[in-house]
Amino acid sequence: MTDQPSAQYPMPKSNPAFTLIELLVVIAIIAVLAAILFPVFAQARESARMSACLSNLKQIGTAFALYTQDYDERLPDRKDLKTSLPGGFHPWVGWPPSDPRGGWAAVTLFPYTKNNAIWSCPSLRGGTVGEAAQVKQAIDSTPTTFFTNYWLWRFDRPTDDLESFWGKTEIQASDDLRSANDPIAGIPNGVSDTELAVDPYFPRTIPSVMSALKGKSVHRGGRNRLYLDTHAKWLRDARTN
Repeated sequence: MTDQPSAQYPMPKSNPAFTLIELLVVIAIIAVLAAILFPVFAQARESARMSACLSNLKQIGTAFALYTQDYDERLPDRKDLKTSLPGGFHPWVGWPPSDPRGGWAAVTLFPYTKNNAIWSCPSLRGGTVGEAAQVKQAIDSTPTTFFTNYWLWRFDRPTDDLESFWGKTEIQASDDLRSANDPIAGIPNGVSDTELAVDPYFPRTIPSVMSALKGKSVHRGGRNRLYLDTHAKWLRDARTN
């Protein structure tokens, strides 16, 4: 007598597998979602980095303020460091014609910052701008040295003139810059309108900027900027991509 499955114990049904078409549809849906969400995630990541950069500049501004309190309200005068750090002064050909790198400031202000990391924007790591000779500056000659990336235009030459801030009070620095009447350097209305530090940028409107750097900036479309009164903010710049 042949065994037959009873109604009480039916034979189990096998689970049907995905068809190739169903699998391709799922993959296509995932690809579409990734294409939509990836720019959103990238934008959120860059926004966080830009905020971290702004925080760095604010801390640098605080360090400058603490320094001036200890030195008769005067900004640092370390023209010696400006020319003696590894790589020397202005080790490139072309733009910028001076050397706005801030390695000297990282060394001078370390007693107030206790943190070299604030001298480098997180968006610069591994990028073309961050590795440019005009941006990257070592603070000493040791194998484990730290590299700074921010620019301080008013400390860009080892000379004393109206556009340089070496050893000046904040008011004198702002007044002298206004007296210089140089639209390229900027004509500030006061201390709160006088730039102290900025993240790097390479205007596409300047012919002498290298083609590999032309129009590039740390943050797309502009830069973070620190002022003499220690406030910092984002500034759009149509000269960058």
